[in-house]
Amino acid sequence: MADHDDILRRLERLESLDEIRQLAAKYALALDMRDADAWVGLFPQDVKAADGAVGREALRTWFDQTMRSAFTGTSHHIGNHIIEFQDADHADGLVYSKNEHEAGDQWIIMQMMYFDRYERIDGRWFFRRRLPLYWYAADLNAPPVGDRKMRWPGQAAYDGGYHSLFPSWDRFWARTGAPDGPVAEPAPLDAFLSRMRDGAATPSVRVR
Repeated sequence: MADHDDILRRLERLESLDEIRQLAAKYALALDMRDADAWVGLFPQDVKAADGAVGREALRTWFDQTMRSAFTGTSHHIGNHIIEFQDADHADGLVYSKNEHEAGDQWIIMQMMYFDRYERIDGRWFFRRRLPLYWYAADLNAPPVGDRKMRWPGQAAYDGGYHSLFPSWDRFWARTGAPDGPVAEPAPLDAFLSRMRDGAATPSVRVR
């Protein structure tokens, strides 16, 4: 039978899981409604912004400039969400996102995922970092078949790094025939993502 401290730890874990999941949903809503203050409030005060700048004000400036120059409207649909704790105040996560963008006279659809770092500061969870990994971005009427699936209007097509976090993708296509050897043991709790990453470096991904 679980003791009192164990029950409290389990409850705290459940509360943290729910708060972190809410972060992703709040991020999407604030972004789509262009509420820059609400959006930057999901990051800690010392968040790193563009060009080496630090702080929520710098991040808010980046947000405003990007949203005004790139899109008229957006809609972000949050999907699968894996969360793994490093300790009581730090966690990693992976979130799928299916997005739509009005960009000039084109309707751009996108499939992507975010690789996240979360941190609890003074009892509240924040995004410490969000790394976007893109499978495709393309006009609704032009399916992104083939290589370099990131196809924004007025830009050269490029690869969005969707598979670069996980070595299994390249290994699968490099192998001919069925896999051999014993099946690996299931990953321990809070180690599914790290097991899949298998020591892979965090990629550098072009945002747009």
